[in-house]
Parts: sequence; structure tokens; C-alpha cells
Amino acid sequence: MGAPKQEQITKNLVPPKSELKGQNFFMELSDLRVLTVVDTASKEIVETPSLKGNIKITNKSKDILDIQAVTLEYLDEAGKPIPFKPEEKVDKVYAFWKALPPEGITEGNLDVTIPKMAVTGKALGKIEISLVYVPSPLKRETLILSEKVE
Repeated sequence: MGAPKQEQITKNLVPPKSELKGQNFFMELSDLRVLTVVDTASKEIVETPSLKGNIKITNKSKDILDIQAVTLEYLDEAGKPIPFKPEEKVDKVYAFWKALPPEGITEGNLDVTIPKMAVTGKALGKIEISLVYVPSPLKRETLILSEKVE
């Protein structure tokens, strides 16, 4: 049996932990790391790398906030977006779907893709994180339809 043709390499992000304060949220990211699968012979990355870590969000507003998702944009040192190549898998949205009361906390495991260009050549400078949420109270309207089965 021959040696494996591919190997998985894990690299930690520096810093591996960040705390971010927004207008309505406090977000903690920890254990941030990039996983790449490389060809053992050429050392070329053969799959779209993934960014993994833990995410914890605290609602700091006085309202219930309905968190939809967290989206990530990868930027170089100059603040320009680092694009995915056409053949790469683009998955930079982490869905939450969680209504969070004031001071409520939700946690999850971040698992998204990151462009090869951000990993190779140390191009990554910043990660822009957008928290997508719907402020509550949500307004609902109920309509009644009069129907019969004949």
C-alpha cells in the first residue's frame, strides 16, 4: 500500500481569538484555524481551504434580535477583497436562524471556505464579518381565506 496522495494541514490564525463589539452585539471568535488539503508530492492545495472556529454572539440591545447569518469577507492588508477563483467552492455564510433575547447568548462552530489566495502567500490581512439580523418585535399580519372543498 502506497503513501497517501493527500494530507490535511491545519494552520492557526493569528490571533486565534478575537472579541468584537458592534452596535447591538458582542461577538467572540476563538480557535480560528485554516484547514487545507494538499497534494503530498507537489504541496499544492487541492481543495478550497476551510476556516473553522468557535463563534459566540451576545445580544447587547434591549430588543429581541433574530439572527439570520454571519457572512465573511476576506481582505488583504490594503483592505481589498481577496476573490475566490472560479473553480473554488464559495461558502462564506454561516446560517444561525436564532431569535436572541436581550443578553441572550448563542454559540456555534464556524465552518466556511476561504480563498486559496488568502492562505498562500500570506495575503490575508483582515476578515470582515457581517452579522445579518432582523430587529424585533417582528410585525405579523394574518389574513383569513374562506375556502371549501367541494
